[in-house]
Amino acid sequence: SAVLSLFPGTDVGVTGGAANKENAAAVTPVTAKPLLLTPEPWNLLVTQTPAKEKAKEGETVVLNCHLNSPWHPSLTDLMVKWYKEDEKGQMDLLEKNVTILPNNSRIFMSGDLSQGDVSLIILNVTTSDHGIYFCEVTLPDGKVVTGGGTKLRIRRALGLFGIEESIGTIIGVVAAGIGGIVVLIVVLTPQLRKCILCMRQESRQ
Repeated sequence: SAVLSLFPGTDVGVTGGAANKENAAAVTPVTAKPLLLTPEPWNLLVTQTPAKEKAKEGETVVLNCHLNSPWHPSLTDLMVKWYKEDEKGQMDLLEKNVTILPNNSRIFMSGDLSQGDVSLIILNVTTSDHGIYFCEVTLPDGKVVTGGGTKLRIRRALGLFGIEESIGTIIGVVAAGIGGIVVLIVVLTPQLRKCILCMRQESRQ
């Protein structure tokens, strides 16, 4: 009965006599599971959306991260960290809810921690901001929970023709143009020679 008293919602002990014994026999193995007897004080879910994000140079990007905790109403005791992974390795951007990058006023936490919103905002993005961003939360008991990450891709600003073009494409267009001019010269050269000869013959007469 000591085990059952932790779960006041159960119907055991309400009915009488034989039914009571049957219920107790049926319910006790279920309620005796250690998972139910020792609920974790913290069960935190860190959700990052979307998994992939695109932005153009100069734009402002918000990387969403939300915390859900069914067990604990106060989220302000949590320590939030954001870090980025790219080909150069891992770089910490924000620790203990505060930006740690030197001389940086572009990257900071934009959400309200008490509401479970720990989103990151990046102002005036550059191509060096590409990478995978992770939201990591440290609970008061020292447990660390990390989000699934958001991959950020940066597109370059408008190119030569007002459309996004790689240098390779531009070189290809120019080469094709030069190729066309060369073909015209080769085709026209015999005609020009004939005309020059005609003119010389006429001048002699």
